[in-house]
Amino acid sequence: MTEIPSVRAPEILEKIPDVAEAVEVVFGCKWSLRILALIRKGICRPGAIERELDGLTTKVQNYYFRRMIGLGILEKIVYPAVPPHVEYHLTDFGQRFVPILDSIEQLQTELELDRNNQIL
Repeated sequence: MTEIPSVRAPEILEKIPDVAEAVEVVFGCKWSLRILALIRKGICRPGAIERELDGLTTKVQNYYFRRMIGLGILEKIVYPAVPPHVEYHLTDFGQRFVPILDSIEQLQTELELDRNNQIL
């Protein structure tokens, strides 16, 4: 039996991603940050992500997947299977983008520690 390869959208950027817009969209949303954290841990299937994030609905999850695909952060991979098998992965841009979020989170943590040390 011949194996049918997965369908992967080509990663040719139609436009240069707007990094500032991506930071605003992702960092300004609790779901985007949490979804990206799970994908980075290897949890790439929508059902698994939904089970991990209490309160996340399929509709909201799909909205944020579309947003992050539109920003060039994620790519959707559809495997030809019954039932359908879909995974989301970071694009090359997404892998370069995520450290920006890490830096922002690290800065926030450092500022909170500085503030706590001043109070003591």
